[in-house]
Amino acid sequence: MNPDIPPFQPVSARVASSENRVLSVSSLNRMARDLLEDCFPAISVEGEISNLATPGSGHWYLTLKDDGAQIRCAMFRNRNMSVRFRPANGMQVVVRGKLSIYEGRGDYQLILDSMQDAGAGALQRAYDELKAKLSHEGLFDTALKKPLPDHCQHVAVITSPTGAVIRDIISVFRRRYPAMRITVLPVPVQGQESAPAIIQALQIAQRRQQALGIDVVLLARGGGSLEDLQAFNDESVARAIHACSLPVVSAVGHETDITIADFVADLRAPTPSAAAELLSPDQAQLRLSLQNQHNKLLRLMQNLLNQRSQQLDWLRKRLQHPGRRLQEQGQVLTQLDSRLQRAMLRFLEQRRGNLQMLARNLENISPLQTLQRGYSITRTPEGKLISTSSQVKAGDDIISTLANGQIVSTVKEIKA
Repeated sequence: MNPDIPPFQPVSARVASSENRVLSVSSLNRMARDLLEDCFPAISVEGEISNLATPGSGHWYLTLKDDGAQIRCAMFRNRNMSVRFRPANGMQVVVRGKLSIYEGRGDYQLILDSMQDAGAGALQRAYDELKAKLSHEGLFDTALKKPLPDHCQHVAVITSPTGAVIRDIISVFRRRYPAMRITVLPVPVQGQESAPAIIQALQIAQRRQQALGIDVVLLARGGGSLEDLQAFNDESVARAIHACSLPVVSAVGHETDITIADFVADLRAPTPSAAAELLSPDQAQLRLSLQNQHNKLLRLMQNLLNQRSQQLDWLRKRLQHPGRRLQEQGQVLTQLDSRLQRAMLRFLEQRRGNLQMLARNLENISPLQTLQRGYSITRTPEGKLISTSSQVKAGDDIISTLANGQIVSTVKEIKA
């Protein structure tokens, strides 16, 4: 333990005790550092950068000055990585940090935690206020976001017609989906004319939606400072995006840049290239999908052909040559003819037997049989059968039919 450094005690006690003892330089600097850090733990200071040094360690060292004074500043690597702009000598900035003393040299300095462009301070406040206002009005609600089409075919890109952004977007579309139609609606992406131009471009895209078949609007630009991105934090632009009938994809700046347009848009992409990736199907995946569908169709066709081939074989086995068919039919006809003849013979035999039986019966009851037994049949000359004596009188002629011949006689007497 260093005998020149007293044990830790409150600052006021250390100051009081220093009046009664001789301090080492290290002790004095340590006490001064503790006093500064306790009294100024977090302060914001505005000034101009000078003597900026950026060694290989990644730390920044600079002097912050105004017209009447200056102070040394240090911003270590783990802090300056979050700064969104590159500081330079002569730049007006607002820094935040704590006061301290570098004990080795006794230098009074400000250890920085954050740094902003001084011009961005007012813009940041305006950004925060507009964000809160539009969020309260519901312009950021996810329920109001329009879905992107499943198969996007035509994109209207609102961006600068020159520069790396539009080239990157076109390059991604050509690589992933060359069939994508791209309509560029050129606008300035910063400056006073930018916001009105973006609004007009959104209106043009809506008016030409049906005629051109536009599916989605891509609003894009590269990264920049808060001041550079001001057009995309404009309230009128935000309301135009919200009112747009087409789905709007916002791809403004780098991944860490978030604008009001990003919150209002139906989809936010971290970069313009990423937006093109999101809006375009990968042609390699499409080819793979088509190949899978092709293979599936081939399998289905092969299965169908196999089924039809089996059915054809089955039908072929059932199909007979016409001559053989005729031969079989001839055999069937011969069999039917034989069966018919046999049936007819049986029928005739039955009828012949019936006829003979009827003939016999008829003979049995025939008058001729009666005549053969010695009987006769008597009729008047007119042929009327005489069955009683009252039918004739003496002197009438009668005709008697015998078994063989007839006898004509005259009635001489009638006996009752």
